[in-house]
Amino acid sequence: MLLRRRPAFARLWLSGTVSETGDWLLLIALPVYVLQLTGSALVTSTVFVLELAAAVVAGPLAGVLADRWDRRRTLVGCSAAQAVLLLALLAVDGRADLWIVYAVVAVEAVLATLNEPVRQALLPAAVREDELAAAAGLLGTGANIARLVGGALGGVLLEAYGLPGVVLGDAVTFLLAAAVLAGRALGPPAARAPGAPAERAARAWVAGLAVIRDRRELRGTLAVTALMALAQGAFVVLFVVFVLRELGGGGSEVGLLRGVQAVGGILGGLGTGWLARRLGPAALVGAGLGAFALIEAAIWNAPAASTALPLYLVLFAVVGAPGIVVMSGLMSVLLSATPENFRGRVASTHAGVFGVLQVAGMLLAGLLVEPVGLLPVLNAQVAVLAAGAAVGAWLLRSAPPRRPVADQDAADDLGRPVRAAVVGDQRVVALQPPAGPGRADRPLDHQVLGAGREPGDDEVARPHQRARADQECITVPEGRGHGRPHHEDPPDGPAR
Repeated sequence: MLLRRRPAFARLWLSGTVSETGDWLLLIALPVYVLQLTGSALVTSTVFVLELAAAVVAGPLAGVLADRWDRRRTLVGCSAAQAVLLLALLAVDGRADLWIVYAVVAVEAVLATLNEPVRQALLPAAVREDELAAAAGLLGTGANIARLVGGALGGVLLEAYGLPGVVLGDAVTFLLAAAVLAGRALGPPAARAPGAPAERAARAWVAGLAVIRDRRELRGTLAVTALMALAQGAFVVLFVVFVLRELGGGGSEVGLLRGVQAVGGILGGLGTGWLARRLGPAALVGAGLGAFALIEAAIWNAPAASTALPLYLVLFAVVGAPGIVVMSGLMSVLLSATPENFRGRVASTHAGVFGVLQVAGMLLAGLLVEPVGLLPVLNAQVAVLAAGAAVGAWLLRSAPPRRPVADQDAADDLGRPVRAAVVGDQRVVALQPPAGPGRADRPLDHQVLGAGREPGDDEVARPHQRARADQECITVPEGRGHGRPHHEDPPDGPAR
C-alpha cells in the first residue's frame, strides 16, 4: 500500500487527516454553540459566511506564499498558530463576546486556506508522478474519515464540556498535526524562490494565472472545478429540501444521509489507485463525473417509485465514491501539468474559484426552487455535472506541446543582482567570464558595472537608433534578453 511504501506521504496523510478532524470538530460545534447562545439563525449563518469570505479573499496571497516559503515548515507553523489562536475562544462568555468568535473564525479560515495549497503542492515531493492519483484518493479517504470522526466528536465534546472542551480538543489536533511533520523532510529539498516584497504579490499571482491560461490541462481542470462548484453549491441547498419535502424526513434523516456519503467516499478513495492505473487520471475526471450525474439523477427521480429510507441510504453511500474519484483525477492532472514553482498559486486559484461559484450555486438554487419547482432544479443540477463530464473529456485529453514556462518565476527577477550583458538578436551574451583562481570575476573590458533593475523596453536602443560606444553594455537581469540588431555571436557560439 502507498502509505507503507512512501513514509513521507504517510506523514503528510496523517498530518492532514488529524488537522481536518479538528476542522470538522469546530465546524460542527461552533455554529451550534452560537445558535444556542443567540437563538438567531442569521447570526449563526454569519459564521459560515465569514469563514468562506476570509478564505476567498486570502486565497491569492496564500498561493503566492505557498510558492515562496518552505512548504513543510509552513504547514507546521500554520498548525501551531491555529492551535494557539483557538485559545482566544476560551474568553467567550456571552453575546457581548461574539466579536471574538468572528475574529477567530476569520483568522482560522485564512490559515486553513494557506494550508490546503501547500499540502497539495507537497504531494509530488512525497510520491512518484504515476502515484499521484492514488495518493490523492487516499487524501480524500483521510478527509472523509476526518469528517466522520470530527463531526461526531464535536457534538460529544460540546455536549459534555461546552465550548472550552471543543477548543482544547481542536487545539490538540492541530498540535499533533504539526508534530507529525516537525523535523522530518518530505522528499528531496526543492529549490525555493527568494521571498518577494509584498507589493509584488499581485504580479506573482498573475504569473500563476498565466500558467493556467497557457496549458490546456489546467484550463480544463479550472473549467471542471467551476462546474462542480456550481453543482455542489446547489446540492447543499437542494439536498435538505429534497429530504424534507420528497422523502418526508426530518433533521435526523438529513444528518444520516449526509453522513453516509462519507462511507462511499472512503471506499472510493481506496479504489482510486486501481482505477487510475487502468484508466489514467484524466479519464477519472470524465468517467467519475458521468457516474456522479447518473447516480444523482436516479436519486432525485426515485421518489416517483419509492421513498423507503434504506434505498436512499444505499444511493447516498454510493454517490460518495465518484466524487472522490473525480477530485483525485483532477488533483493528479493539476499537479502533473503545473511547474513546481507555481503549484501553490495554481491550487489556490482553483480553490478560490470553487468557493465563489459554490456560493453562486447556493444562491441560484435558493432563488429558483419556488418559482421553477424542486424537480426541474434538481435535474438542472444533474445537467451541470454532465456538462462538467463533457468539458473534462474534451479539455483533459492529450494536449499539444506546451508553451515553455521558466523554472524561475519572472516576478522574482527585479529582486536579484544582475550582470552586464550585450543586447543582441534576442540573445544575451554575458561579458563576464567565469572567475578563475587568482582572477576576479570582471567584465572583459575591465569596467565594473553595478547591479540594477532591468530597463523598460522604451529604454533599450531600437534598431533605427544609433547607439554610442558607451551604450554598448546595459545592466539586465540574468537570463533575460533584449535586442540590438547585427550583433555577432562570440567565437564559442551563442550564449545558452
